[in-house]
Amino acid sequence: MKHTPQNEFRLNPDAELSDRIEAIRTWETCDLFGLPLVKATRREMAKHILARAGARQKSTINFVNAHCINTRRDDPEYRSALSSSDLLLPDGIGMEIAAKMQGDTLGENLNGTDLFPKICRQAEEEGAGIFFFGGLPGVADGAANWAATHFSELRIAGTHSGFYDKADEDALIERINNSRAAIVLVGLGVPLQEKWIARNRHRLTAPVVMGVGGLFDYYSGRIPRAPKLVRSLKSEWIWRLAMEPRRMAKRYIQGNASFLVHAGLEAFNHAGWTRRANALAKRAVDVSGALLAILALLPVFLATTLSIRLEDKGPVFFRQTRVGADGTPFSMIKFRSMFTDAEARRAALLAQSDRSGTCFKMREDPRITRTGRFIRRFSIDELPQLLNVLGGSMSLVGPRPALPSEVCEYRGTHWERLRGKPGITCTWQVRGRAEIPFERQAIMDRAYLKRTNLFVDLKLLLCTPGAVLGGRGAY
Repeated sequence: MKHTPQNEFRLNPDAELSDRIEAIRTWETCDLFGLPLVKATRREMAKHILARAGARQKSTINFVNAHCINTRRDDPEYRSALSSSDLLLPDGIGMEIAAKMQGDTLGENLNGTDLFPKICRQAEEEGAGIFFFGGLPGVADGAANWAATHFSELRIAGTHSGFYDKADEDALIERINNSRAAIVLVGLGVPLQEKWIARNRHRLTAPVVMGVGGLFDYYSGRIPRAPKLVRSLKSEWIWRLAMEPRRMAKRYIQGNASFLVHAGLEAFNHAGWTRRANALAKRAVDVSGALLAILALLPVFLATTLSIRLEDKGPVFFRQTRVGADGTPFSMIKFRSMFTDAEARRAALLAQSDRSGTCFKMREDPRITRTGRFIRRFSIDELPQLLNVLGGSMSLVGPRPALPSEVCEYRGTHWERLRGKPGITCTWQVRGRAEIPFERQAIMDRAYLKRTNLFVDLKLLLCTPGAVLGGRGAY
């Protein structure tokens, strides 16, 4: 195996400029499983990788296949390592299938095995050294020998097997750095190689570091690659399974089935079906829940109506304009809990609000009637909003609807509270109601809207009766 001198890479100033331009090129990507997979041809990608090396642009490049996606689901460290990559390249028929499921396409299959010869040819032309690290003893040497045989001017910066004492890692990294390699190929297998790169990338001086999986096994001859016909039929995984049935059975039989299910769910989400299903389920719960609640609480409705009428002969219900989803105003209905001139007296009481900031709230509000104080204590005044729920302007669960005057004072992220339909109960309603400052309420509402689903709503609905009876923050 040839280890050529540590010549300087890229002495031509014009070439350096072209590298810088190519190195900052942005690629069209296909978003799969939350990962931006590059769309490119192998020739384009080989040129781009060497341009990054020539421009000394520190880059971590990893490949993503079906096995990677399966591993990523249960391995947070590996998930983080993938996410920190500078380029993610699609590998295998699985990623092509997943892209088609969500109506997208990928470029060429950028698997490392097919990309490797093109990288070698480009590196040979540009004088870039490659370091081979990984595999069983002798395998990296075998892969480097193949490259040196087929690309006679390629500089082999060095080789090292994937087996070494942990105490020798510093010496290994020093050796890689002293080789002045432009590209380091790490073949430790998924997910070990990505974790190793993420852990040591800051210590590696090579511009480009790539995790290449079992690439060395193929080019060293340890494992024969599938014939061209099998590869053209996109069935190379079947060949791998046939070559190593005991080691690969779980990965390719159970793993592929799991991947296809996951890819189907991802496509379902991508098409918005999950969001639509959640919206339909939420509306079904709203309508059925509101009807059942009205029927069950009919005696409470009648008793409250009678009490309000007997106290001051005023109207039973109070309608007030509130701001709903996407800033749309609507008329919210409540049992009247204040004297009929309450709105006229509000301005004079603003300075006595018990809550600083946007929302006016007063513990000993003189505008509240005796009946009103009781029905507020147990949130009975909110029950007519079940009619708003039936009408569709409100939901059982969602951010509490704000007054237009309050919305006028919103700043920054406060506006995000208006992205969902307002509700009768919400996260902060079951955790302290008026005792929670407005800023904290806004944060809780935004968090709810980001993760809203049927199970979250049901949990909040189940917590609401306990919060009402507890009375915390009710005034």
